Amino acid sequence: MEDSPAPRHIPIRSYVLRPGRIGPGQLRALTELGPRYLLPFVPQPLDPATTFGRNAPLVLEIGFGMGDATAQVAAAQPQTDFIGVEVHPPGVGALLQRIKERQLANLRIVQFDAVPVLQQMLAPGTLAGAHVWFPDPWHKTKHHKRRLIQPPLAALLASRLAPGGYLHCATDWQPYAEQMLEVLSAVPGLANTAGRGYAPRPAWRPQTKFESRGLRLGHGVWDLVFTRSS
Repeated sequence: MEDSPAPRHIPIRSYVLRPGRIGPGQLRALTELGPRYLLPFVPQPLDPATTFGRNAPLVLEIGFGMGDATAQVAAAQPQTDFIGVEVHPPGVGALLQRIKERQLANLRIVQFDAVPVLQQMLAPGTLAGAHVWFPDPWHKTKHHKRRLIQPPLAALLASRLAPGGYLHCATDWQPYAEQMLEVLSAVPGLANTAGRGYAPRPAWRPQTKFESRGLRLGHGVWDLVFTRSS
């Protein structure tokens, strides 16, 4: 009698690849601009100086959606290099369009799961900053395990920050904000810039259209800014 095969471990994903319509402009951007601005996932640390052709502070954004805020921040901070990580093709195509429109030489994209990107493509102490803005809150209790900001990922993000580097999260879902605050406050080496609470929105973080609509409807938005102290 043959032994039964060991069950495969299937990692919990913080995202779902939903079918979405990709516009012709986004598709054209993926084809024409992808070879220049998309970084392929490779299981080894990248060299930012080679990637961008210079030595500059490097900031990572996880889950940039359609990329409008990402492009605005990159345009406003030409002295900083940015890498955006996103799995959804329409958003990747949209950000590629914005890169071309704004001529953003300081922005690259990795179309892959953020966890292996952090684990394998970014060496410890590489990042000057990391942005996690409005990740999926996974409202249902049974789906909370899919939330991106969990202790293992928070510790991984902290390890990729250089001393003095920052981690900036934002959400419009209060229960998730409370979880983020609890999780990040427990990470050794991270310090809350707002004491024990939430930070005011930094002036340089653009308001998204979705966020602006929510604020008009009376919804709250919570920013959390932590820095690596050691």
